[in-house]
Amino acid sequence: MSNSAFPPISVVFDHPDFIIIDKPSGVSVQNESSAQGVLPMVCAQHAFDKLWLVHRLDKVTSGLLILAKHAQAASQLGKLFEAREIEKYYLALGSSKPKKKQGTVTGAMKKIRDGKWAFNQNGSAVATSQFFSKSVSAGIRLYLLKPLTGKTHQLRVMLKSLGSPILGDELYKGQAQDRTYLHAYCLRFTYQGELVQLVCPPTNGVLFMNEACQTAQQEYVEPWLKSWPTPKISPG
Repeated sequence: MSNSAFPPISVVFDHPDFIIIDKPSGVSVQNESSAQGVLPMVCAQHAFDKLWLVHRLDKVTSGLLILAKHAQAASQLGKLFEAREIEKYYLALGSSKPKKKQGTVTGAMKKIRDGKWAFNQNGSAVATSQFFSKSVSAGIRLYLLKPLTGKTHQLRVMLKSLGSPILGDELYKGQAQDRTYLHAYCLRFTYQGELVQLVCPPTNGVLFMNEACQTAQQEYVEPWLKSWPTPKISPG
């Protein structure tokens, strides 16, 4: 798909040191052989000379992505991520009732094949995620996800391990859909003494836009206020 097929990328927060965009599903954070990545697209659309990538979202994931306006800000924000001082919350849709409706999942992850990862006792990347879930309608379940580590594909692997792969995530055996139903929904952190707190509901996807799903999302409008447990986090 060419970049022209994507709508303009929205800037949802503009700080003197960084912007936060709503990345569309299907746009890569890195340049690809057949398409530009998100940085040149945002620079072209919003007249920036240069932006710095601070963290990543999978190509299939939509939602909030921080882009720094200069190298110093990129370094400061990177340190906040490394110190796990940036809270991240995601929404996802699955088709199956999970093995448990809420909780914490921790596991060692290992890259296996075809770009996939899996929980494996011999893995070196320990991932911890928390979640709440609720039924939306027959065959659709809404998840509020909070990754406490930043491992590749950790939310996608977690939901597959719970027996409820993300709808549209065919890499992890999710049912085929019009998109992968994973969205970076909320960011919350303090930058130079200023609280930055953003909630960005998904804006595309037939199932995300479904009235029942929209109603269910109202329970998660302030995700940081949920009763999240405080697990022990591995330093790895």
